[in-house]
Amino acid sequence: MADKVLDAKGLSCPLPVLKAKKTLESMAKDQILEVQTTDPASVADFEAFCSAKRHTLVSHSTANGVFTFQIRNGG
Repeated sequence: MADKVLDAKGLSCPLPVLKAKKTLESMAKDQILEVQTTDPASVADFEAFCSAKRHTLVSHSTANGVFTFQIRNGG
């Protein structure tokens, strides 16, 4: 279950990642951020972002054109 949900639907790269980065900065380590996007490029973007920033991409799924990511804050 997510501690916070970020609705980034309708935004294109790099805005979903930038908004997620800002939101994660305000969260405690190990909290989960759920990000919802409609940008197909966000899959690769969030994989790269999590790897570079030491966050954990817990899961991602797609349903009805919405990409949902669960990200554990690496602190």
